Amino acid sequence: MKLLATCLACALCAPASAARADEAPIHVTLANPAVSLSFAVSYLASDRGFYRANGLDVTLVEIAGVGAINAVIAGSVEFSESSGPSFTRAAAKGQRLLAIAELADRPSIQVALRKSVAEAAGFDPAAPLAARVQGLKGRTIAVDAVNSINHAYVRLLAKRGGFDPDAIRIAVLPSPSALAAFESKAIDGFASGPPWPQKPVLDGDAVMVASGPDGDPPEAIPFASLVLVTRPETCARPGDLCGKMGRSFAAAAAFLHDHTDDALADLAKRLPTFAPKLLAASLAASLKSAPNPPAPTLAALENDEIFSIESGLLAPADRLKDFDGLYTDRYLK
Repeated sequence: MKLLATCLACALCAPASAARADEAPIHVTLANPAVSLSFAVSYLASDRGFYRANGLDVTLVEIAGVGAINAVIAGSVEFSESSGPSFTRAAAKGQRLLAIAELADRPSIQVALRKSVAEAAGFDPAAPLAARVQGLKGRTIAVDAVNSINHAYVRLLAKRGGFDPDAIRIAVLPSPSALAAFESKAIDGFASGPPWPQKPVLDGDAVMVASGPDGDPPEAIPFASLVLVTRPETCARPGDLCGKMGRSFAAAAAFLHDHTDDALADLAKRLPTFAPKLLAASLAASLKSAPNPPAPTLAALENDEIFSIESGLLAPADRLKDFDGLYTDRYLK
């Protein structure tokens, strides 16, 4: 019965305009900046066949940090899942892309700090954010790339704590390498999306000093942490590429929320090195910031701009004057 229910759910998720079996799928490339459960929707779109149902053959490539959105700007890939602040900063600099889905509506970053370091700084998990982040001062924290959303988040936390962001030493490492560096004690902590911060916390070696999915900082919600972006001209190409991509993501987002256990089983196959308890905890964190439907909103994009300015990655004078033409939900329908 469970298998039948799952099959029926997939059939209901399939759009009325799904591709005919005799149509050759259209190949497109999607860039992701990291391996993370923050990208669960795109993983499920592939693994559950939503791309194929919409007539797409999608190749996923990993391009660290802001390199993913730069690849879209350069035209070397059609789509990327990139941070909202990177997207709005690009627009502020005159590189106006189009967000056709919003995959996280609050910060998806979490910061894990070595437990002994946190305890020495008097860490209290129930304390306000400004007090919790004091242990980051003078420590080495890894981020995936300079000027990425993870880097900006760490800088913002320092400001919330009342100290200079440069008081935190930054190491640039992809999330798997950051975890290894943490375990070898080469760094004191790292900022990343699930499942990476969860592992040292579950192992008892780290504490979570800040968690976007849990509302840190609360004034940043709603927040377009992750958006599916493309160039406007891609949506004007024959073949309805943006519609096919958007509907694939909408169907996968619905499946993630409506069939979480089945989604977890699929994600376990994609990330086989992570223990079931770790994946379950990580997906629970990701779900807190995963909207259904994944529709972009003006309020979330406006908070992205505030985030970039407060973290020091965008000058106030460069702030976007308008958001017209930068986002739409039409391709999700």
